[in-house]
Amino acid sequence: MSIIDKLKELVGKNPDQAKGGVDKAGDAFDQRTGGKYADKVDEGQQKAKDYIDKSKPE
Repeated sequence: MSIIDKLKELVGKNPDQAKGGVDKAGDAFDQRTGGKYADKVDEGQQKAKDYIDKSKPE
């Protein structure tokens, strides 16, 4: 099993924690860049969360 497969499995089991990680990473990036790219970061965060939602096992 590749590392990508392991990550997908973990995200599938813990989607709320994964979304929290996306938020934390984006916020940390915003802080380090002084919010210069906040709009792009927010867009990336939303796309990542949408992907997580789409990947959830039903």
